[in-house]
Amino acid sequence: MRRRVTPELMDEPDASRADLDASLRFIRGVNRRLGGVRALTDVLDRLAPDWHAGEPIRVLDIATGSADIPVEAVRWARGRGLDVRVTAVDLHPVTLDLAREYVETELEGDDRGRIELVEADAFGLVEQFGAGSFDVVHAGMFLHHLPEVRVLTMLAIMDRLASRAMVWNDLVRSRVARAGIHVLTLGQPAIVKHDARVSVEAGFTPGEARALAIKAGWEGVAVRSSFLQQRLVVTGRGRDV
Repeated sequence: MRRRVTPELMDEPDASRADLDASLRFIRGVNRRLGGVRALTDVLDRLAPDWHAGEPIRVLDIATGSADIPVEAVRWARGRGLDVRVTAVDLHPVTLDLAREYVETELEGDDRGRIELVEADAFGLVEQFGAGSFDVVHAGMFLHHLPEVRVLTMLAIMDRLASRAMVWNDLVRSRVARAGIHVLTLGQPAIVKHDARVSVEAGFTPGEARALAIKAGWEGVAVRSSFLQQRLVVTGRGRDV
């Protein structure tokens, strides 16, 4: 399958709140069942021995959606007695409103304050926060929205922002994934069916993802993919490691 980037309906400024809510619910299920959450927590597990109790782990989640992965990162940290602080950014204001509701529903007390939701353009994050401002920078199911030249720019931005690790998790582009997404979206609203299909068509092969990360200047590139989940995870070493 040749890669094809088509605008997703949930990215439209006038997307309805109901449609966005349906889309985000679907994405949360995909992240939970098909490895999106573990893409970040597995990296945090590997880095955890380097942190001491009370020392904050600074995480940036780019294009956070409903902030489901930041919520799981907070739960991961709580279970290990660690202090994770997630800055979760998204450009769509209604999506951020829904993310605030989700965080309020899923977390309690001090844990809610460990996630800061920020409306921001992903391509201005270095200017907004500064190079090396985060230990780990994560982008989940975001880069497939972009043409290749913008993917390279985004990967370079992630590299500049991260002091310890970068994590890119995304969809594999394949006929298997296309068939699977057809089954997963049965009975879903039209926006979910459309966006899921075009997301797969705009995904990456593991080889393409590795080549893009290396071309963008990432060090220590590693790629993991799953045939069953049709998901790939690309990791790189931060500049201070």
